[in-house]
Amino acid sequence: MKTILLHACCAVCAGYPINLLREQGFEPVVYFCNPNIYPQEEHERRLAELVRYCEKKSVKLIIEENKVKDWYDFVKGLENEPEKGLRCHKCFEYRLTATAKKAKELQINEFTTTLFISPHKKREDILREGKKAAEQFGLIFNETDFRKQNGFLKTMKIAKAENFYRQTYCGCEFAMRKN
Repeated sequence: MKTILLHACCAVCAGYPINLLREQGFEPVVYFCNPNIYPQEEHERRLAELVRYCEKKSVKLIIEENKVKDWYDFVKGLENEPEKGLRCHKCFEYRLTATAKKAKELQINEFTTTLFISPHKKREDILREGKKAAEQFGLIFNETDFRKQNGFLKTMKIAKAENFYRQTYCGCEFAMRKN
């Protein structure tokens, strides 16, 4: 099997992508890099669920240091942007660049993200930032559309069967304010 680095924001979103990537002949290594998740308790809760699921699925999990200040500095000035706006683009850029950098460090030539599973995210924005990060580090950005063939429904079924905690907002403080 070929190794792929899979950026994951939570266990809910990772369920189906892990299975699909394995069906495609990949062995995913999950990478948790989400300094956008607010508050800290929410970050810890999502991480704990992901740890539990990765252990169950025998998937290696890499947890990045939670550099909250760096993320806030990166999106500074975009706090009032609407969801799916420029702040989200910058957030994708931050996390996918970090993922590409980690893949390069680990000598993994291909990476992707569970962000592709969400019907609440613009695929073209994720794709643009992923491709840009891949080019910067000389890697392949795997463009598998995890939403296809009822992917979102499949990941929700996994989440229900696993009794995952399911968050009610994307993750950042600014998205939370809008709920």
